[in-house]
Amino acid sequence: MGVSAGSMVLTPRIGETFVSWPDARDDSGLGIVEFSLFPPPDLFPQNTTAHAEQWAAELGPGARCFVVDDETALVVVDGRVEVVSEGVWRELSAD
Repeated sequence: MGVSAGSMVLTPRIGETFVSWPDARDDSGLGIVEFSLFPPPDLFPQNTTAHAEQWAAELGPGARCFVVDDETALVVVDGRVEVVSEGVWRELSAD
């Protein structure tokens, strides 16, 4: 459970785009879930759909990625992902 960066840290990778602290060894997250998250689209100038697609491609083949807004939640039970949303979301493939 988390919001924005709190959610992103639960994933296997946050992507080089979002690593901004100098002591970071890489873009690894905790890997509690098996997908990565992109912050709400269009919230900032650098959070466009085009940026999200580039970010997903950088995560590499086989990476499962979601772009979600603040009205979207992902429910994960036994590795199965269910999207609950009244907002905007998209699943991206890094393939």
